[in-house]
Amino acid sequence: MSLEDIAKDPQLQSFIEIETQRQRFQQLVHGLNSQCWDLCVDKPSARLESRTETCLVNCVQRFIDTTNFVVNRLEKNPGLGGSPSSDTEFLAS
Repeated sequence: MSLEDIAKDPQLQSFIEIETQRQRFQQLVHGLNSQCWDLCVDKPSARLESRTETCLVNCVQRFIDTTNFVVNRLEKNPGLGGSPSSDTEFLAS
């Protein structure tokens, strides 16, 4: 099988796309964890204080809201550097 044949294989393309999305999501979660942890946790302790927990929840929620806003804006205005994509929004519970 040549590289051209491999590149044209729809099953392989689907697998690559799914793995790429998974990698992006993992990078996003890692960055979010790092950013919110640095912002909210003054000093590590045996238990998570309620103030720290509230800060972490708010930080994550702001990040999700901002990400959804940017994605929606880029989908509505592809000229801003975005393109319509199949990526889904983050679902906040």
